[in-house]
Amino acid sequence: MTNKETIIRQEKEILYNKTLTSNPISGTGYMPRMNVSPARTTSNRLYGGYNLNNNDRVFATIDYKEVITSLKDALKGKENTADFYNSLHSLLINKMCAQFTAVGLIQEKSKCINIKLTDKVGGTYSTRVFLSDDTNPIVECFNKQETVIKKDSKFLKLSYLQTPAVAIIPLISVGQCLGVMIIGDNKVEESADLYTLIANHYALFMHNSELMEQANAHANTDMLTSLSNHRGFQEVLSTELEKAEKNNTSLSVIMMDVNNISKINRELGHAKGDEVIKLVAEKVKQNIRTNDTAGRYGGDEIAIILPNTDINEAKYLAEYLTYSLSCCFIDDVGPVKVSVGLSNYPQCAKDQEKLLISAEQAMYISQSKGYKDGMSAIISASDFNFWDDMALHSFAEVLTKRHSQLGVNFEEELVNKFASEEISSQHHLEELATSLAGAIDAKDPYTKGHSTSVSKYSEALARALNMPEPEVQRIKMGALLHDVGKIGIPESVLKKPTQLSDEEWEIMKQHPTIGAEKVLMQNEALKDLMPMVKYHHEHIDGSGYPCQLKGEEIPLEARIVAVADTYHALISDRPYRKGLGFEKACEIMQSGAGTLWDAELVRKFIQIAPALATTI
Repeated sequence: MTNKETIIRQEKEILYNKTLTSNPISGTGYMPRMNVSPARTTSNRLYGGYNLNNNDRVFATIDYKEVITSLKDALKGKENTADFYNSLHSLLINKMCAQFTAVGLIQEKSKCINIKLTDKVGGTYSTRVFLSDDTNPIVECFNKQETVIKKDSKFLKLSYLQTPAVAIIPLISVGQCLGVMIIGDNKVEESADLYTLIANHYALFMHNSELMEQANAHANTDMLTSLSNHRGFQEVLSTELEKAEKNNTSLSVIMMDVNNISKINRELGHAKGDEVIKLVAEKVKQNIRTNDTAGRYGGDEIAIILPNTDINEAKYLAEYLTYSLSCCFIDDVGPVKVSVGLSNYPQCAKDQEKLLISAEQAMYISQSKGYKDGMSAIISASDFNFWDDMALHSFAEVLTKRHSQLGVNFEEELVNKFASEEISSQHHLEELATSLAGAIDAKDPYTKGHSTSVSKYSEALARALNMPEPEVQRIKMGALLHDVGKIGIPESVLKKPTQLSDEEWEIMKQHPTIGAEKVLMQNEALKDLMPMVKYHHEHIDGSGYPCQLKGEEIPLEARIVAVADTYHALISDRPYRKGLGFEKACEIMQSGAGTLWDAELVRKFIQIAPALATTI
């Protein structure tokens, strides 16, 4: 090589390096840069160096191992696709000597691919390709889901952009094509496989980000009402309180409680109760501002965060909402009535927890005051004296409701007390067992009294079999606690208004084992009750759970409880059906005698059942 050629080569390398070091690619994200993409219509001397002929690959040796390492580094710490794309762009420009990179994402509704392109020096371009243009190589790549290589990029029709060869690579993740990645590089064929690898990483990252966004959205959204759930509501309130403090503005909270919802659920079913709650949620969504936030704060409570709103403005909205709801009639329920409490920052409280407690307290006072002229009494935390009797009573209700939220799980505490209690007498044991059974039944209004009824049925059947009195009393106690394991089953499963899914059913099937091994085993005086608790769902033919015992492998006392439990379940209302009559229940039990339940016990129980129906 002559001295002149050497000098020319050195000058070109210096010019190339200057171009790279002057690259102003921003770290603020891909999409924001796209939103301000310039539509270039005139030449710009600032880009003169960029518009030189691309001979970079002549002088640059690509270290593919280094590229792979850089790709791994590009993934680290990236939380969104914009940041990841910026890292990939820098990698492709600086390590692979690409001229430009672009991503085109499919828009299903408009049937087009929106393309955002970034050149070597950070300039951005936008264009759109419709799927109907099947002659376009971008559409060809998307439809066939195969890489397309073109000798130039004139088909992009972007002014003042060099037209090197390009690779158009489909962005495929989990069998779904999300769009395309376009890389401009005159030596693209040499690196096509590596470019495909990079595109696949980007597609997977993008897909995962979308799934994460959906998961986060669901994590903070109540499925019934589509409002924020308790967690999401608390997060928004925390953020809004910080803004209110920083900007010295007011913020109000409205807390609404649907009246008589427990009675509606009990008498008309959970589906009707859900209908009422959904109606309240819809009315709230229709009447709040875009910067307000509504959330399902509890089972039948809906709360609203009102930024930049004083207590009087909040009262006006609350009055309008209660009036609107009172005009809504639901079959078998009538007009929807709610109790309403208000609290304000900083007038009523400055702490988030105190703000919510004061709103709840006001709501309970509203509930106790009832209605005036058919309208709910709307109470503000600033309207009452904390120390008067009504206020103290409502505060006690709030604290009782928050017992578990304040760090004490009532059910766990009861089980621990039950396990550690020293049984002093049979009467003492019966009191504790009744308390624990009551806690179980209280978890689900549909099973209220179930434990007591099964205990009485089991006692009657044991007496009909002429069993010794001590054994009768043991069976009576074991039947009372037969469902004690449900204390460990989530309420979402216990209270589900429709039949359980396979996964939920597997959770429910754990309750006999939980009851026997996690509750009764902890107390020496209760261990002999374990067989009834653990095996009352076993079947004669071995199809039951949890141990698939057969025939006489199932203890007699467990078979007795199984018959009593089945009969009461058949005649009781459930969220998904009404209770069956005596004859239908007996017919079902007879059909399962000898396969599901002990045939002799079924026969004996059906004989005594008419008498039980009049006394129990």
